Amino acid sequence: MVERTGGVFKVNSTCFDGEKARARAMIVVDSSVWIAHLRGRHTPEVRKLRALQELDQILLGDLILLEVLQGARDERHAGMIERELRQFPIAGMLSPALAARIARNYRALRDRGVTPRRTIDMIIGTFCIEAGHLLLHADRDFDPMVAHLGLRVA
Repeated sequence: MVERTGGVFKVNSTCFDGEKARARAMIVVDSSVWIAHLRGRHTPEVRKLRALQELDQILLGDLILLEVLQGARDERHAGMIERELRQFPIAGMLSPALAARIARNYRALRDRGVTPRRTIDMIIGTFCIEAGHLLLHADRDFDPMVAHLGLRVA
């Protein structure tokens, strides 16, 4: 069962099947959207996040959790954010095998005249491409990955 309570997403973990999640496309929500959501912004991407009917399709990357928690005001705020986000399944986004693929994708973009600005965005984008997941984001740095590498967006 999935519910929303006071702007906080609740996922009943007994309904989440990790094996099915790996077998189907999930939606990875980038820190750009989580931060806007937590700040109460009403961007198109936040509206998409809030409109999701099946919140159990959201997958949280460990690096995305890191980015969001770094921006917390203090430890109390960080704890509240972490409790909210840990309701979603968390995936490690980097492995030795994926590192080589990320580097290839970086070079492929650079060969097209695009120099990616942030390595962490290359990790997130390549993770989504390789796993077949969709990315919900509000960060123009992913646009070249959509145009040239096949990154799919939610």
